[in-house]
Amino acid sequence: MADTPKIVDAMREDIEAAVYRKLIEHLRKYPEVQNIDLMNLAYFCRNCLSKWYRSAAAERGIVIDYDQAREIVYGMPYSKYKQRHSKEATPEQLAAFERSQQKATD
Repeated sequence: MADTPKIVDAMREDIEAAVYRKLIEHLRKYPEVQNIDLMNLAYFCRNCLSKWYRSAAAERGIVIDYDQAREIVYGMPYSKYKQRHSKEATPEQLAAFERSQQKATD
C-alpha cells in the first residue's frame, strides 16, 4: 500500500465506523440474501457481526447480550426478522455450510 495516505487513529476509526454502518444498511436493504449464503461465500453472516459487536462492546466495558446485539445488526428483534425473511436451507446450502464452517474457524 505504497500510496495509501497516513490516517490518524481517530480518523481511521471514524472511517471504519462509517463503513460498518454502510455494511449494516446494505444487509438490511437486502434481506433476501440469506445468512447461509453469506456464510457459504464469505465465511461470516449477520449473526457473526452480532457476536463481534457484542465482543467489541464487552472489551469496552459495555454489557450487551446476544439478542440485543442481533437486534442492533438486524434492525429488529431476530425472531421477527427470521419470520419475515428467513427461508429453509436447501440440502446443497447445508452441505456447503458444513464445508464453510471449517474455513470460518481456521
